[in-house]
Amino acid sequence: MRLDRAASIDDLRLIAKRRIPRFAFDLVDGGAENERNLRRNAEAFDEVELTPRYMRDVGRIDTSARFLGRGYALPFGMAPIGMLNAFWPGADVVIARLCKRENIPYVASSAASTRLEDLAKAADGNGWFQLYVSADADVTESLIARAEAAGFDTLVVTADVPAAGKRDRDIRNQLAVPFKFTPEVVLQCAMNPRWALASLSAGTPNIANYADLLKAATSYADVQKTLITPGFTWEALKTLRGRWTGKLLVKGILHPEDARLCAEIGCDGIVVSNHGGRQVAFGPATIDALPAIVAEVSGRIAIALDSGVRRGADILRAKALGADFVFAGRALAYGVGAGGEAGAKRAVDILTLETIRALGQLGVPDFRDVGPAQLTPPRAEARTA
Repeated sequence: MRLDRAASIDDLRLIAKRRIPRFAFDLVDGGAENERNLRRNAEAFDEVELTPRYMRDVGRIDTSARFLGRGYALPFGMAPIGMLNAFWPGADVVIARLCKRENIPYVASSAASTRLEDLAKAADGNGWFQLYVSADADVTESLIARAEAAGFDTLVVTADVPAAGKRDRDIRNQLAVPFKFTPEVVLQCAMNPRWALASLSAGTPNIANYADLLKAATSYADVQKTLITPGFTWEALKTLRGRWTGKLLVKGILHPEDARLCAEIGCDGIVVSNHGGRQVAFGPATIDALPAIVAEVSGRIAIALDSGVRRGADILRAKALGADFVFAGRALAYGVGAGGEAGAKRAVDILTLETIRALGQLGVPDFRDVGPAQLTPPRAEARTA
């Protein structure tokens, strides 16, 4: 399939899968254990029905949205993905620049293959910084100070990594950072020459912001241990809130009580997220967790959602259930994997056009007006009770 014939994010995924070695594709595409949570994220979106309304003037569709006091051209942004340059060389900067051009937020992963300073420059005012709180307080402070100096004004603290996720695909692939060029890896690279040539030009990807700390790592699990701390507590979050002077979101919230605590601490927002199904296999889909969280903290704290967004209708489903904004990670990653910069743009265009069409079908010309009224009864009552 050619890039210009890709009709959906799933089409882009299939194109990317053919262009990328299995070990690199699985790094982004895979989930935890049997990947039940990964599948459930998408399935649960499909179970949320929206009711079309017709004979309304939808000649002018407005997809703009406001989040954390700032206006964006579209109601979605790029979620953080670590080691994305392994998926396609140069992907970090390509997507950061695209987000600037499209006027949507780009969340730079602290586990990116590109230094945070370079990503701040590429996003040029549209970048936020995602932080894994390290067991080493000096490492955490260094990253925060660098993020401030680079000009990031929003910190996204990831809370859902008290332990490393068990990702069976990565174990089977013997994934290590930096990559170990085993005979199997070399064979996969040889079977994907475009990826191999691009990687030779760009260099072997690593986790740039932690490069010095990871010299002794022998597996991707070792890398994860460096990025997490089992001792990250609500008291530690209070300390971070006091340390960071800009906007602060907590990513990885699935329980309404945790959302309430974030609001009480003074966080500016939360991201209802299960790490794209990459941490556990037994948890709820984010769209299923959303209504109870909205009931607990709506109006007190900004609410975003990620994990499983593949369609423009998914963005509207989340908005109807109370999310203020949505983030997509794999969707844009599949685009860049399918066709570099042009593929990433194709992914954004697909989500945008699907959102526009869905708004027209719903009879709601302004994204900001989507709400519980668009949910199909009786599920509307059940989900907003």
